Amino acid sequence: MLVASALFVAVFVLRLTVGDATDAISMLYVLPITLLAVARGLRTGLLAGCLGVLLTCAGVVLDGFDLSWLGWASRCIPLLLIGVLLGDASERLRRAERERRDLAVAAMRHRQAIEVNDRLVQGMAAAKWSLEAGKVTAGIDTLADTLGEGQQLVSAMLREADMGVDGHRGT
Repeated sequence: MLVASALFVAVFVLRLTVGDATDAISMLYVLPITLLAVARGLRTGLLAGCLGVLLTCAGVVLDGFDLSWLGWASRCIPLLLIGVLLGDASERLRRAERERRDLAVAAMRHRQAIEVNDRLVQGMAAAKWSLEAGKVTAGIDTLADTLGEGQQLVSAMLREADMGVDGHRGT
């Protein structure tokens, strides 16, 4: 915001001191508009474009120069379009990145659910069947093995998540 504000002021001062309404100096407003649109999104890009148009109008009025509708359009439309189009594009990129991360998390949870099913649920089912069949020693052994696998699985998941015992990353 600070850099964009400084750029708006710099272009306005440059416009007043160096050029007149026939110069294309006011097109340099695309620099802060682009910066704000990419950093903050569509709404801020549109507002920055409107500010660029307002400063362009102020410069033309202060110069006392009369522009045709084509002169106004060629100065204002690009400023507004750059703010809207880049702002929208940056929001779409951020949204796509969020969706990509969400899909990666969902895929990881899916893999973990499959692993829990393969290691724990099937092991407990085998232990249950052994116990129901009267094979107590085999059932207890299978249950002990499944418990060990469960502890290893949970430890591996915690390491993968990089969460410490207090629930904070890296501790």
